[in-house]
Amino acid sequence: MKYDILISGVGGQGTVLASRILALSSIEAGFFARTAETIGMSQRGGSVVSHVRIGSENSSSVIPLSGADLLIGFELCEAARCIQRLSPDGKCIVNKQVIKPVTVSLGNSNYDTDGITEFIKKNCKCPVFIDGYSLAEQAGSVKAVNIVLLGAAAGLGFLPFDRSVLEKVIASNVPQKYVELNMKAFELGYREGIMQKTVAAC
Repeated sequence: MKYDILISGVGGQGTVLASRILALSSIEAGFFARTAETIGMSQRGGSVVSHVRIGSENSSSVIPLSGADLLIGFELCEAARCIQRLSPDGKCIVNKQVIKPVTVSLGNSNYDTDGITEFIKKNCKCPVFIDGYSLAEQAGSVKAVNIVLLGAAAGLGFLPFDRSVLEKVIASNVPQKYVELNMKAFELGYREGIMQKTVAAC
């Protein structure tokens, strides 16, 4: 079984932890997995792309163009930036959160939310947009948006292993005092994924 997952976002959103959890979950489920990260110039605010390759014994650690089975976009523009790595039949989950880059904040460019959304829709057969930020806030911390998105991926049935595997790995890879918060974030994301699944027809 071969399955490639690309995670794109902005520094500080927990993309690297999310890729680690996916890789460890794959191993827990009995699959070989490898990861790679491309991190932008700024630790906070720079683009971060994580590659998770499941069943990749004979492959490089970087997903080729048009090779990803799933794209999880932690931020709208970053999802659009990486859409070229999604396969023609690939699926994507996009957090609707907008984090404006410095050039936009300085007034040197525009952030066309509607245009970016339409671009994603035109380049993905099955885009699912969720408000991960609000769900993470509901769970108790906006920092848990990464776990919300993993929960949504599980609820949509986009992952090659059971939710129980993810929950076990999450519980053992976050600080003990934040386990309950992260489990709540996962459950909220999972429920959102289930709800979106009835609408998305992926």
